[in-house]
Amino acid sequence: MMEAAHQEDVVGDVDRFVAPPNGGINELLDVGQEDNTQGQMEEFLSPQAEYNEEEEERKYYRRKRLGVIKNVLAASLGAMIVYSVYLGLLQMQLILHYDMTYREVKYSNLGLEDIDRKMLMGINVTPIIGLLYTPVLIRFLGTKWMMFLASGIYALFVSTNYWERYYTLVPSAVAIGVAIVPLWASLGNYITRMAQQYYEYVNYKEEHVQEQKKLPKGACHSYIIVFQSVFFIIFHLSFVFAEFPMRFVLNSHLQEEKHILHNVKGCGANISGVIPGFNTTVLTNLPRSMLLIQVESVLMGFAFLAMIIFLVLCGAAYRPTEEIDLRSIGWGNIFQLPFKHLRDYRLRLLCPFFIYSGFEVLFAVTGFSLSYGVCVLGLKKLWLLIVVYGLSCSIFSSLSLCLLRLQRWVCLAGGATVHGVLLVALLALSLPANKPDVYEGPLLVISVLWGLGTALNKTGVSTLLGMLYAEEKERLDFVYTIYHWWQAIAIFIVYLWSNLPMRAKLSILLATLLLACYCYLVMERRLSMKVPYRLPRIPRPRHKVKGYRYLEEDNSDESDSERSEEDDKEEREDGEHVPEEMGAEDREEGGQDAGVQGADSPVARRRGAEGHHRRWENPHVKEGMREEREGG
Repeated sequence: MMEAAHQEDVVGDVDRFVAPPNGGINELLDVGQEDNTQGQMEEFLSPQAEYNEEEEERKYYRRKRLGVIKNVLAASLGAMIVYSVYLGLLQMQLILHYDMTYREVKYSNLGLEDIDRKMLMGINVTPIIGLLYTPVLIRFLGTKWMMFLASGIYALFVSTNYWERYYTLVPSAVAIGVAIVPLWASLGNYITRMAQQYYEYVNYKEEHVQEQKKLPKGACHSYIIVFQSVFFIIFHLSFVFAEFPMRFVLNSHLQEEKHILHNVKGCGANISGVIPGFNTTVLTNLPRSMLLIQVESVLMGFAFLAMIIFLVLCGAAYRPTEEIDLRSIGWGNIFQLPFKHLRDYRLRLLCPFFIYSGFEVLFAVTGFSLSYGVCVLGLKKLWLLIVVYGLSCSIFSSLSLCLLRLQRWVCLAGGATVHGVLLVALLALSLPANKPDVYEGPLLVISVLWGLGTALNKTGVSTLLGMLYAEEKERLDFVYTIYHWWQAIAIFIVYLWSNLPMRAKLSILLATLLLACYCYLVMERRLSMKVPYRLPRIPRPRHKVKGYRYLEEDNSDESDSERSEEDDKEEREDGEHVPEEMGAEDREEGGQDAGVQGADSPVARRRGAEGHHRRWENPHVKEGMREEREGG
């Protein structure tokens, strides 16, 4: 029994230590699988024979360039739809509210005429304060979201026309006045930024593009010219589409010109106000309420379409890190910088052109179209005058592409020449009322020529601003805010002068045009003589998280060599910024405060600590201290 048990233990031990026959096969299979897996990994990680990194990079940046073109077309189309809806609805609303029968039958004692006056006041007066809040709004929301929000405010104005009351129409008109300057400043900034991005995607191999440095002077001018031309070609079609409600809905309800112009004695340069003697009943029959609701619903749909275009199709104007940098300079600085940019003599000398740019568009749509066009041809031909003007603006905006080959002053000089000749002609043009057959052709020709001047003026000014500040992407919103704020001032002046004699209006226009041309020539002469201009210094972004206090001097992962390189780089950048961007007064103020600020800066504290550490590591210092201790 003992022997048998001993044999079983021996067999058990042998079974425990001797591997079965299949075990060797499994180990061999595992080794083969590991070799196979390693081979697959090497094949996966090794450079692919059919993969061309340079070709893939080229395809990537081609998609980026197509995205920029899509952004420009989307922004242009969205702005065109917004203004088509706004101008079309406003025109139809003012004509309906002007008719005495419509007011009495539909709204009796509501006081629509008084509501219209206050509504126009809200639209024209509110933009005066636009310089105070526009840069803050654009930096806070971002350029794309500012365009989206402004288009939403225009959609709100459309929606209030479903229920026409004082507490709906007037607040929405004030909201539009608040949104005008931010919308246009964002659009100008956006189109110029797209030109800069397109240049970066075309020249992505250049060192200054890869390191995100300032663009070379004049590098993206050709793209600015093309994109601004495309924008205005599309946008000016808004004057055409704005007349669709007038042409297809309201025209069939209007009286003939003999009834409307029965008490009008004269037109053109001899009159005062808009159209003295114009009949207060302009409708033959009142349009059905359901018809007006259907028209407003269509316009509301297009307003929402514009919002969706801005939201979905328009990409961001800046990289996320750039937007953070733009906001991080401090809201007080953002508020002050538009005023400080007026130190630049280029902007100061262009201000008369900004004002004239606002004058001439409002005069074409209100002054010429009413006091010359409707006064002679009747209200039924108003849509024709505006459509011809809009088509002319759109077609002739393509002429600004000539700046690709010609000097930049050609566009503004051409538009000023056309308008100057037309203003002199209009000063001498006094027409009899109700003569559509005789004067329809000449008035349409004047509309075409005025559209030519408007196209050259608008594209010329926007392109010139983009070219002057093409390398200063952090200043574009301030520059375009100043431009459109002066335009808003001009719109307010046009609103105030509505009761002046026509010759006084034309004289103001002509004097402003001549002053604008003179100031522009002075600016170009100073630039050709290389007279330095003064740009305000934009503070560096301040990135500090208050809760955790990630301070620069507490970075424990930073080596001494990195610190010294960073210090030298900051020193060089400080030396470059001060002489370029600070004026004499800023230099004096900076010199007085430099010692105090420098002593408290993280860099100065770090250098002091390093110098103190090096002093104690010096062998001579250590030896002297040891002798002092021994002597003591």
